[in-house]
Amino acid sequence: MTTGTAPNAATPHPPTDGAGPHFVLSRPHGTVTAHGVADTIADPAEAVARVRAGHVIAGALPFDVREPAALTVPGRLDVTSTPFPVGTPPGVPAVTVRRHLPTPAEHTRRVSDAVTRLRETSLRKVVLARAVELDAAEPLDHRAVLARLVAADPSGNGYSVDLSPAGGDHRGVRLVGSSPEVLIRRQGRTVTCHPLAGSAPRDPDPDLDAALGRALAESTKDLTEHSYVVESLKESLAPLCTDIEVPSGPVLATTPQLWHLGTPLRATLRDPRVSALELALAVHPTPAVCGTPTDEAMRTILDVEGGRGFYAGAVGWSDASGDGEWMVAIRCAQIAADGLRVVAHAGGGIVAASEPNSELDETTTKFGTIMAALGVTD
Repeated sequence: MTTGTAPNAATPHPPTDGAGPHFVLSRPHGTVTAHGVADTIADPAEAVARVRAGHVIAGALPFDVREPAALTVPGRLDVTSTPFPVGTPPGVPAVTVRRHLPTPAEHTRRVSDAVTRLRETSLRKVVLARAVELDAAEPLDHRAVLARLVAADPSGNGYSVDLSPAGGDHRGVRLVGSSPEVLIRRQGRTVTCHPLAGSAPRDPDPDLDAALGRALAESTKDLTEHSYVVESLKESLAPLCTDIEVPSGPVLATTPQLWHLGTPLRATLRDPRVSALELALAVHPTPAVCGTPTDEAMRTILDVEGGRGFYAGAVGWSDASGDGEWMVAIRCAQIAADGLRVVAHAGGGIVAASEPNSELDETTTKFGTIMAALGVTD
């Protein structure tokens, strides 16, 4: 294990909830854990300046970066070379569905309206999401949910972030999830990202499962949707990077629930002072979670859904040298401070060729990651 300590002017103090680290990011290549809070930061621009001044930053960015972020200067940042250790996944109390927001019927209507708009305006893609509110019979332990998410993911992906630094209703709230999508990673001057866009459900039958993957790889609708994301990332990275390497086409990636189209990008940072956090802010939100053109898609989402909070934002860290990693905050849920209320989100990219019922089914499949971790069968 290697340990880095943030250089802080303030005196470090432990998280107020007494429930362990306030930030955990588990990845196949290692786990980053933040302990103690020297300072909290709600303004991403301030956080960028703090990294440039030699501080460590960890936490979460909201979907709409005009809203408060949940970032901290930790007292200590621990980095290991293995995923988060879980052992035997712990149990969780019974969790039941309270209601869907919006109802499935309303979501399909929204998708239908969006398709009409896509065919009649300059909007080319918009990501529409829906939420499920859940109730726990007893307080949920976010550490148990994280352990179950990591144990269920073959790559060991998982994260848990205290959203208290964002203030207001976020005090004591935990964002817990298992994201397969790398928004940005910086190691020295090497920058990588791995956007995912275009999805298909998995199937227990190996032959049918393979056929579903092949169909996704050949889907004109999904390939078009994916290309919007790749082109956007190239454009966003160009002012900050050189030698941007993009494969000739996407590759198939999997989670236990879904096939995805993914494209690994690699580039060289122009200015070594630019941190992973700055890079994340430069590319977020990508068309994978928002749409294209970005401004028009964002307006559509805010008009249709209202605020998303930290769903479809980013979770990650930057160390004092600027290295770090930020994941797209998907396959997640927010656990209330009392542990009794949970809100999960799932969304899908809508293009002119989208079919409303299929888009509804896609969100249901995407809910599977967090629902399985919570033990929800309905």
